[in-house]
Amino acid sequence: MASRQIVLDTETTGLNARLGDRVIEIGCIELLSRNVTDRSFHTYVDPQRDVDEGASRVHGLTREFLSDKPKFGDIAKQFVDYLQGAELIIHNADFDVEFLDQELALAGFRKLSEYSSKIIDTLAMARELHPGKRNSLDALCERYAVNNAHRTLHGALLDARLLAEVYLALTRGQESLVMELDAPSEAAVAAARIDAKKLTVLRASAEEAKAHEKVLDAIDQTAKEQGGSLWRRLTG
Repeated sequence: MASRQIVLDTETTGLNARLGDRVIEIGCIELLSRNVTDRSFHTYVDPQRDVDEGASRVHGLTREFLSDKPKFGDIAKQFVDYLQGAELIIHNADFDVEFLDQELALAGFRKLSEYSSKIIDTLAMARELHPGKRNSLDALCERYAVNNAHRTLHGALLDARLLAEVYLALTRGQESLVMELDAPSEAAVAAARIDAKKLTVLRASAEEAKAHEKVLDAIDQTAKEQGGSLWRRLTG
């Protein structure tokens, strides 16, 4: 069965869910067995409150634009049905999860984690892989050559698309590692089939043996205080 993952991003009225900030946009991209599908989920949400000026400068969304959009309760069931049972991939997951848990609770639904099999935080992954470096979405796009030239403002669906590409780049090495662990290389298989009795032993010629002794003599001279060559001590 194909593994299903949902890359998720949100935009909000501000930075603090506990002070009443709300979700105003949700964007999701579906991955099936690491391939992006055309089954996305995107909606704007009427937050029923003002949008902070600072937040609006980041994503460009205003109270006026959102005033005729559905409220979260109107799209909550469609949202949880879409992500049901999938792994969720989120950048700085704690932020989005706190906001979505609040919205789900207000709409009478369970926590986000109860609708998904696992939540993967790409920010935590990036910090582990690139300690001490900038690991914002823009920085990761630059590091992994993901084209984000069209990202002049934050947008949930666009950011989810970029994050999907970044996630696939972040985890590409894991895929090859699993293949190496599961399937031995052709060289390893061939080596396992060698019959030791059929191996040909090549003896050193008299000339090669003499040259070898000269090398050992030289080592003895330069390593007198250390007891001479290790080879002669082990084989003498």
